[in-house]
Amino acid sequence: GKPNVYASIFRFEGQASVFNYQDASGERGPNYRDLFPEPPPAGLVPSCAEGGVLGVLPGILGSLQANEVIKVITGVGETLSGRLFLFDAASFETRTLRVTKDPKNPLTGTHPTQTQLIDYDQFCNVAAIDSEVSLQEITVQELDVWKHQRLDFQLIDVRETHEYAIVNLGGELIPLASIAENADRISVNRKVVVHCKGGKRSAEAIQLLEKRFGFRNLYNLKGGILAYAKEVDPTLATY
Repeated sequence: GKPNVYASIFRFEGQASVFNYQDASGERGPNYRDLFPEPPPAGLVPSCAEGGVLGVLPGILGSLQANEVIKVITGVGETLSGRLFLFDAASFETRTLRVTKDPKNPLTGTHPTQTQLIDYDQFCNVAAIDSEVSLQEITVQELDVWKHQRLDFQLIDVRETHEYAIVNLGGELIPLASIAENADRISVNRKVVVHCKGGKRSAEAIQLLEKRFGFRNLYNLKGGILAYAKEVDPTLATY
């Protein structure tokens, strides 16, 4: 029963809306699940550290949120309920799209199926890193030695395709979101080094593979490709 003054940012883009808002006539507007009924695949959306965001963008979208909060509290003006505001800082263009109620919405649709709070980590298939589990790790210097000694090992890159195109270490690309479906491509007889940009997504991939498929030959690259570029090969691009 609470309104949600929403905003989201990524790189040069931002969006804002007001969900679940009840107007003066008692009519409640669309909610978040009307716009986004299902979460994206786990690992598809990078963090700000991984994907990057224009430094001023949080302030711009945050100010827009504050403006909507004032309107929600005071009843003055017209809120973004039922509308999605899109902002592109690179081209300085804006668009406003209509958001309508979805009759299949599991919360407020014609036949609701969700009537109580749920485990959202499980719903979004968030692969949280278990801090109590000790992962095998390898430093970037050790990886460099393995490469120069031509040791028999497999290198797996769990970043996204666009990241791989910018800079890579020559590993086999298997994005985190599809790692389970491609477990058969990962060797069980050789040492396997798994890496991402900074080490978080590769740690998630290793824990998933060990828990679900019983791998015991996986090594997480400490610091990821950023550490490799900084400490081993400064000629590599770093996004």
